Order: sequence, then structure tokens, then C-alpha cells
Amino acid sequence: MKLQKTMTEGPIWKNILSFSVPLILGNLFQQLYNTVDSVIVGNYIGSEALAAVGSSGAIINLLVGFCIGASAGAGVVISQFFGAKDDGGVEKAVHTTIAIAVFAGAIVSIAGVCLSPVILRAMGTPEEVFGPAVTYLKIFFGGMIFSVIYNMSAGILNAVGNSKRSLMYLVIAAVSNIFLDLLFVVVFKMGVEGVALATDIGQFISCIFIIRFLVRSQDVYRLKLRNVRFYDNLLGKILKIGLPTGIQNIVISLSNVVVQSSVNGFGAAAMAGFAAYIKIDGFNILPVLSFSMAATTFAGQNVGAGRYDRVKRGMYVSVAMGVCYTIFTGTLLILFAPQVIGVFSGKEEVVAYGVYILKFFCPFYWMLGILQVLAGTIRGVGKTFQAMVVFLFSLCIFRVAWIWGALRIAHELFGVMTAYPASWCVGMIMILLYAWKGKWMPE
Repeated sequence: MKLQKTMTEGPIWKNILSFSVPLILGNLFQQLYNTVDSVIVGNYIGSEALAAVGSSGAIINLLVGFCIGASAGAGVVISQFFGAKDDGGVEKAVHTTIAIAVFAGAIVSIAGVCLSPVILRAMGTPEEVFGPAVTYLKIFFGGMIFSVIYNMSAGILNAVGNSKRSLMYLVIAAVSNIFLDLLFVVVFKMGVEGVALATDIGQFISCIFIIRFLVRSQDVYRLKLRNVRFYDNLLGKILKIGLPTGIQNIVISLSNVVVQSSVNGFGAAAMAGFAAYIKIDGFNILPVLSFSMAATTFAGQNVGAGRYDRVKRGMYVSVAMGVCYTIFTGTLLILFAPQVIGVFSGKEEVVAYGVYILKFFCPFYWMLGILQVLAGTIRGVGKTFQAMVVFLFSLCIFRVAWIWGALRIAHELFGVMTAYPASWCVGMIMILLYAWKGKWMPE
């Protein structure tokens, strides 16, 4: 049975939507079990523990973002081989991708365990939450290799249009994680250790399931463990395309570490409110990233097939979907802000901070939707360096400079939070100009 989808023919909107929906649901389930961690921590352990888990998020995103960004190179290469019907190229790219996943996952796990205390200190994490934050991070990173292998394996399936299978395994992982959260924290009273351990086990389950599927598959992307190695020509090609996105993600995550460090200076209540909102933020950001990934796969397959006419049309459809989604969800979050933030904590001060922060994000998500989806299309044709430049300037250099300048003028949370919509606006304008005037389409 063929569990893959060719996006080089048929209605464009239907191709993109049918591919995006499982990605969106999968990302939302992933965010769900991350959010459940925070709900359980905030309600059963306390706001200080919620602040500890929240302050760890920026570091987690930093290291994971690099690996997932680098895997984008594998997705582009595989989708182009798949679109060109080059089965041999797909096979070698799949095995090189898994080799990268194992190597990178091991490095991320070791680095995360060893460097957690140092980075938390550098971020200015308050003493009252430092101990739990270190404990959470060390346990979390102990199982990070499973997350990296899962995400890169899911990238293989996404590249050939099979986004439904990874959704299935994420649902299993999410349900397992929620059950284990309740068992470890509510029943066994294990605190933040139980939250981190539940996440590790959920990631392990999804990793085992997806590798098992790839090994048993009879499709072109079948995984043969004895063939897992770095194929020299493909390793270079994957890294050339993937490293700019990986570097982009890690530097943007560093800018978010700067944001987190700035928020830390306003106390534990502000940290907890920010942590609560960032979990909600994922429900808006992740679907946008799903549309961006759909645009990347669509562009990659059609470039491989020589269907350049479909690439730009797919870009317009993906942007429209992303903008409509962000306007709808942003409006809902604004209308129900106190109730949504109140799920994470019953403390009025924490909820007040969370609602305050939400108002700097939700009205402006549509700009991020345009930025991410256009960049996704441009990456799909192999121009990852150009997309990296836009993201590095707008979401890192500009954002950090804005925060530095704002805090120099006045030590207020307002100055930190306005960095988000301002940097999205700059990035949107830059990517629109490049998509309009730049030479990114193959001749």
C-alpha cells in the first residue's frame, strides 16, 4: 500500500490543505502534551515550578531548533528526489538523514545535560526557581535523542507527502505523556522530575513507533538499518541546504533566550505569566509552521518534477491559509484571554501578566504567517541561505537591539514585548521584497 503523496499534480489548494491538516493536528498534539506539563505544574506544584519549567523552554528550543532546522535540508533534498521520481536518491537521502539524527541527537542530549546549569545562570534565572529548572532540564535532555530521531524521521515522511503517519504517533505520545504526567505528579508527587520523565517516555514511544514503521515500509523511503550511514555526496548537499536553517533557528532561539532573560528581571510572577502565554502561543505558531512546511514540501516536489509554474501558485495558496488561520485564532485568544491564561495558574498576578503579554502577540500573528510561509516556499527551492539572512536580521539582530534600546530607556515589560510584533513586521517586509524582486526561482 502506497503511503505517500505526489504534490506535482491535481488541485493546489487540496494538495496543500490535505497535507497541512495532519501536520497542524500533529503539532497541536505535540503542543498539547507540552501544555499539559505546564497546567499540571502550575496547579499541582506551584507558580515557582511553572516559572522554572517556562524558563527552561528557551534553552530547549535553542538546541532542538538547530537539529530540526538542519533536518529541513534533508526534507528539501528528499522531496526534490521524490518529485523527480529518483528512487535511488530518495533511499540514500533517507539513510543519511537517520545517520544525522542519531549523531545530532546524541550531541544534543550530552550538551543539554552538561550545560544546563551554566546557561540558566547566564540567563539570570532567579534563585528560587534555579534548582527545579536545572533538575527539569537535565532529565529532559537525557531523552532528547529520541525527540531528534522522531522529528527527523517525521521529516522523511513529510517530504514524500505522508504527514498522516507521524500524526498517529504523536497522538499516542501525547496520550501517554498526559497519563504519565498525572501519574508521576498527582499520584506519586514527583514534582518537576516527574514532568520531565513523562516527556522523555512520550518521546521514546513516538521514536520507536516511527522507526518501526520506516523499517517495515515497502515504499521508496523504506529504512534498512544496516544501510544507515553518511553518503558523502548527499551529506554535503543536505548540510548545505539544512545548516543555514539550523543556524537560523539556533540564533533566533538565542534571541528568545535574551527575551527570557529580560522577563526574568521582572520576577517570578512575570516569568510564570510569560511561561503560560508561550504555551498558548504554540497553538498559534505551530499551525503556521505547518503551512510553511507544506509550502516547502510542495515547492520541493514541484521543483524536482520541473513544475515551476505550480511553485508560486502554491506559495499564494499557503500564505492565504496561514493568514486566515492566524486572524481567526488570534481573535479567539484576545476574546477569551483571562480564561485561557487562568488554566495555568489561579494566581491573579500571574494571570494578569499572561493577559498583558498576550495582547502584544495575538493582533499581529498574520505578519508572522506571511513571513514563515513565504520563507517555506523559498527554502523548498533550495534557497535556505537567503531565508536565513531575513530571519537572522529581523528575529534576532533587530529584536535584540530593540530590547536593549527599550530597556535602556525604561525598565518596563512593555519594551520587551513590543520587540515581537516589531521584528515580525521587519521580517515580513524583507521576505516580501525578496519574493517579489529576488532571483529565487529556478530558470
